[in-house]
Formats: sequence, C-alpha cells, structure tokens
Amino acid sequence: MASRPHEDDLGGWLAVNGFTLAEGPGAIADVSRVRSLLVAAARDGRALTYGECLAALGHRFTRPKMRALCCTLDTIDKTGARVGEPDLAVLVVRQSDRLPGQGWWIGNAAKAGYTGPWTGPDAMTFVRHRQAAAYRYRWEDAER
Repeated sequence: MASRPHEDDLGGWLAVNGFTLAEGPGAIADVSRVRSLLVAAARDGRALTYGECLAALGHRFTRPKMRALCCTLDTIDKTGARVGEPDLAVLVVRQSDRLPGQGWWIGNAAKAGYTGPWTGPDAMTFVRHRQAAAYRYRWEDAER
C-alpha cells in the first residue's frame, strides 16, 4: 500500500505542492519555476535551505550552482519589488544558521536600510520580520 508523502520532508512537501524534479542545468535559471517554488514556500510559511532549493530543481548543492541560484533569486526580487511584492529570496537560507547568504545582505537588506551584522540575533530578527512579510502576502493575487 502506497503511503501519502510527508509534508515535513522536502520530497513530500514538493509532491503535495505539485512539483516534480526538473531536468537539466536550466532549471536553476528558470525564473518562473524558482518563483513558483518560493511562492509555495511563502504560502506554507516555510523557508528553504540553498541545498533544498537546488534539490527541488534537480541538483546537488555546489557553490557554483548556489551562486547561479542567487542570480535567479535577485531577478525574482527585483521584478517583484517593481510591483510591490515582498522579498522572496529571504526564504532561501543557509542550513547552518537559517539566515540568507552574503548576496542577500548586500542587496536586499541594504536596500531596506539594515546596517547591522549579517549573523546573530539582530540579523535573525530582521530576517524573520522580512520572512513574515512574505508569509502574510496574498500571493494568489500576485500570480503572473
């Protein structure tokens, strides 16, 4: 008898949200697919690690692939900002401390006026505030 996927593991969460693994290197640069993944995470009040995000796109974690993903995240947030959407890239975090990487701090956090450290309690408070905005946003009204 087949069991229902568990929403608390990445594979189960992807299945419940209608995602299948993408094939090929282009998945990392597929703005629409990555945005859909992040919108689903926002609706569920869930952050994804860089490794989980890459795995959802059919890739193992490597630094070059993570950097390519960051370029896609930047594109998503720049496009979203033009129409008043909150950050989605803030939902992609390091496994070690559950905070976004350096690129997010230099770009999005700096634009939002944050000047504190990129690690520690102040950083976590700032990130949780930005994540909460993404979780609260009415994404069904923003589908493109």
